[in-house]
This record gives sequence, structure tokens and C-alpha cells, in this order.
Amino acid sequence: MANKKENALDLAKFIDKGVLVKLAGGREVTGILKGYDQLLNVVLDETQEYLRDPEDPLSVTDQTRTLGLVVCRGTAVMLVAPTAGTEQISNPFLPQEEAE
Repeated sequence: MANKKENALDLAKFIDKGVLVKLAGGREVTGILKGYDQLLNVVLDETQEYLRDPEDPLSVTDQTRTLGLVVCRGTAVMLVAPTAGTEQISNPFLPQEEAE
């Protein structure tokens, strides 16, 4: 019986590629994944943070600010997703306005 432990999340395939990271508290950043560890601490380069809407702190706007090289602590990381091949869609669970 092998004692090899496998991580449920294998970020090795995303090294040197663009990723979106959602953090606890609602912050969202994108950048180039440069490194990570078993605690999900991630290092991002060329990082852009998406700013929140001042009138609705739960929504994120298209405005960004440049952060550069960033270390995100693993306890704050909620989601890591590739930026290539993804697109934003409308929420299918919101009630649709009926056309007459």
C-alpha cells in the first residue's frame, strides 16, 4: 500500500499561467501563478485587483488597480481558477423579465 498523498487541488498545471483568485472578504485578483505550497499560499505576479462598487460592497466592478508581486495567504484563498478559456455569464437563477 502506497503512502503517497495526493492534493485535491493540483496547481502545478497553472504555473506561469493566468489565474483568478477569489479571497475571503470578497476581494478578487488576477495574475500569473508563480508558486504555491501545501497550505494553498499562492504567489502571483503582474497582479490586478478588481475594485468593489462603492455603492454595493458585495459587487465587483471592471475597474482594477495594479498590485504587482503578491503573496496570498492560503487561509484567505477561496477559489483559484484559470483565466484562459473562461467567460462570465449572467446569473441563471435570477428571475427573467418576461417579454411581451
